[in-house]
Amino acid sequence: MNAPLSNRPIIDAPAPWDLVGRGYISALRFSPDSRVQDAFVPTSLLRKRGRSPYGYLMFVDYQSSDAGPYHELLFIPGSFPFEDGQRHLSISRIFVSSMDSVVNGRRNWGIPKELAEFDVRYGEKGVDSVKLSKDGKVFAELEFKSYPFWLPFLGKLIPKRFRTLAQHYDDKTFVYTPEASGWVKPARTMRTRIDPALFPNLGRGKPVLTVEIPRFRMIFPVSKIIQR
Repeated sequence: MNAPLSNRPIIDAPAPWDLVGRGYISALRFSPDSRVQDAFVPTSLLRKRGRSPYGYLMFVDYQSSDAGPYHELLFIPGSFPFEDGQRHLSISRIFVSSMDSVVNGRRNWGIPKELAEFDVRYGEKGVDSVKLSKDGKVFAELEFKSYPFWLPFLGKLIPKRFRTLAQHYDDKTFVYTPEASGWVKPARTMRTRIDPALFPNLGRGKPVLTVEIPRFRMIFPVSKIIQR
């Protein structure tokens, strides 16, 4: 369980970042009439989104980064057209466990990070569990189970257009292409309990693919910034 959040000065951590950690990625399918994916999307993007049945959930345990270790839970509702003339995936909702990550994530990449407390437990009864709370109230509970079959992956083999993300934040467009390498394992999303007032209601989606990334290294580059 995380130590209490402190009031110390914020670390100044400009991009690029070099991160090492572990985590889970889950692709979910939503019904055509679902509005779950619209939750928390900026108005400037929502009117352009179009409909896609898929969204992506990520839980990440960054064991080291330029802003120190932290936990992260995020949702990507799909792709959107941006000012560079391309469609990019975009993070609509994200919580992290450190204010250093909040401040620098917004500043470097326009990622709309917010602060939450995380309780992360690995391997209890063969399940990895994640619990998030704000002001003492739990708003997200997730459970994952993975299987002992490791495969290497190299992110550079994925075309750049599928790895590039973009954000609308503070009247700017941030475009960035992370690089990652490591290992993946097949997994299952066993349980999700979400307060839809604070995070997209994942219970309305069906997990179609979940993988654990038990070990990875990722580079988050300097963003291309376009004034809107």
